[in-house]
Amino acid sequence: MTTPIPAETADDSRRYRPDPTVLNALTSPRLLTREVLAGLVVGLALIPEAIAFSIIAGVDPKVGLFSAFIMATSIAFLGGRPAMISAATGAVALVIAPVAREHGMDMFIATVMLAGVFQILLAVAGVAKLIRFIPRSVMVGFVNALSILVFAAQVPHVIGVPWMVYPLLAIGIVVLVFMPKLTKIVPAPLVTIVLITGIAIVFAIDVPTVSDQGELPRSLPELFIPDIPLTWQTFTTIAPYSLAMALVGLMESLMTAKLVDEITDTHSNKTRESWGQGAANMISGLFGGMGGCAMIGQTMINVRASGARTRISTFMAGAFLLILVVVLGDVVGMIPMVALAAIMMMVCVDTFDWHSIRPSTLKMLPKSETFVMIATVAVVVATGNLAIGVVVGVFVASVLFVRRVAHFVTVERTITRSAAGPDGDDSTDTEAVARYVVRGELFFASSNDLTTQFRYTHDPDHVVIDMTESHVWDASTVAALDAIVTKYEALGTRVEITGMNAYTETLHARLSGGLG
Repeated sequence: MTTPIPAETADDSRRYRPDPTVLNALTSPRLLTREVLAGLVVGLALIPEAIAFSIIAGVDPKVGLFSAFIMATSIAFLGGRPAMISAATGAVALVIAPVAREHGMDMFIATVMLAGVFQILLAVAGVAKLIRFIPRSVMVGFVNALSILVFAAQVPHVIGVPWMVYPLLAIGIVVLVFMPKLTKIVPAPLVTIVLITGIAIVFAIDVPTVSDQGELPRSLPELFIPDIPLTWQTFTTIAPYSLAMALVGLMESLMTAKLVDEITDTHSNKTRESWGQGAANMISGLFGGMGGCAMIGQTMINVRASGARTRISTFMAGAFLLILVVVLGDVVGMIPMVALAAIMMMVCVDTFDWHSIRPSTLKMLPKSETFVMIATVAVVVATGNLAIGVVVGVFVASVLFVRRVAHFVTVERTITRSAAGPDGDDSTDTEAVARYVVRGELFFASSNDLTTQFRYTHDPDHVVIDMTESHVWDASTVAALDAIVTKYEALGTRVEITGMNAYTETLHARLSGGLG
């Protein structure tokens, strides 16, 4: 007898099923070639970035390079978003840089490993579900800000350099723009790197190269166990940095995963991605790496510029990185930085949401949406911290939303007459009734001035408050209704509240009279 699979489990399995799968790619020479070449391009692009982020963190370049290798190969198996690239990042480097400077390498690695533990705990707690509360305007701001930051990071490679950098930059941009129109069999970024490197070597052009960024390691990463006292003082010293790293890394990774979902029109398991990032950071720390998170620039090279879609490209990016720096370090060192800068610049231009800043779009969108997008971009660019920018963007969006919804509540008053007799027949006298119809969503922002909408001293002895077209969401509104009833009762007026829906009635019955 076969045990039936619950509908939600089957649905989740289909929803998160990658397309194409790893098996599809392995059995298709065309797809496999695309994935492997995409991994090679990303592996090359990771080298200068990892070195630069190591410098930011105040550690040896090999720490960033080993971290990039370990993060990429680990997340290929553990992560929930196929084809997304994780490695050492600037955001993480900035957060944990003070640890290496003030407490040494052992505490630095312990901080990375504890951050991985925090990320796994956050994943178990369901933090990935919070991604649904990030508005589209914040997401657009996140993408635009990252494009600006990554583009700005390439500027030093094309400013104050030998003049021959500029013809090489022009050649790279031409190849990146026009080659995809001719063929996509070989990724345009790979052709750009090979062509510019070949030109520089053949014509002996003296331009900055990868080797100028820092010394490449000559050996494989080794197991690294931090030599630190396992005390409460150690924990309190590194925990704030670890938690900050965990939050920044998860936020950047989940936002990048959501962006790739939209580009590829597929779904990914954000909870698996969360604990996968944590496990990858722990493994990175065990081998002396600085940890990291998803990298939007390299992910866009992989997904958008190279067309990769499976975990093979992510794994190959890490594998190629290790081979390139350990075995072919001398060859990689000859690659002109302008080749990699050209690729990153074009990725930024392609990633930036130009539609979001068109005059027609700005005119069509509500001003609040545009303001949230601009605020997110401004804070990210000003601080260089994606987490701060996204949190500020969500906060601004929430405040503007609450402010807008608060004005949608209306109270309409009418005076009617009803039978006053015991049986309600027409033979008896009638009494005046003030009927108030409340419309809208009632919560702390919209119900604060609800008590001012009633004419207490001018109303007759019977008041009906009709809640049919409203919904009560919180204790603030129940307290406001209690205040209204209390004011009327003090004047000897009888109050009836009618038309409550099931949720409102349950909440009102539980809280009314007990809020002081």
